[in-house]
Amino acid sequence: MRIVIAGGHGQIALRLERLLVARGDEAAGIIRKPEQADELRGPGAEPIVLDLESASVEEVAERLEGADAAVFAAGAGPGSGVGRKETVDKAAAVLFADAAVRAGVRRFVIVSSMGADPAHEGDEIFDVYLRAKGEADAYVRGLEALDWTVLRPGQLTDDAGTGLVRLEARTGRGPVPRDDVAAVLAELVDTPATAGLTLELISGAAPVSVAVKSVAGN
Repeated sequence: MRIVIAGGHGQIALRLERLLVARGDEAAGIIRKPEQADELRGPGAEPIVLDLESASVEEVAERLEGADAAVFAAGAGPGSGVGRKETVDKAAAVLFADAAVRAGVRRFVIVSSMGADPAHEGDEIFDVYLRAKGEADAYVRGLEALDWTVLRPGQLTDDAGTGLVRLEARTGRGPVPRDDVAAVLAELVDTPATAGLTLELISGAAPVSVAVKSVAGN
């Protein structure tokens, strides 16, 4: 498979790219800065330099041509202000989804956040973030041309992955290592039977492959 990942230099995306390449897939990561390219090339991923905050749908669709799946793993980051929650966490996700439709890439996985909700109230930066992620999720779920899956991890940690997770429509809050989020994404991309599902993810007791197969059977 060829999988194109938006936010290709992000902490989860870099882990995902390594996993995909290691299993024989072709991974390409969209990055904003040319100097980030070597970090993708190292494990064998292809860097695509493109700024999703200024690119057109046509430009992004061109980079998605021939892909078997698209993963939106971009984020404005914890140090960003309100404006970039709108331009990255929401607008870039909408752009990437529209581009996938235009390029004919049906399989689409979006990394969201637990608590994401377009009706979330509040004016703090994290409130704006949850609202933006919720609006992006709602937009993606409204696109009939996509076989989408929304993944909503709990509190992200840099602990070593255990390979054991809880993946359900509702898990309740909890932590999850970025390693395990990447492992779940790799499995979801390869499991089209999870299309149409919005899933929460925290650490748990089920091996990743078992957890994904379980929700795919629902």
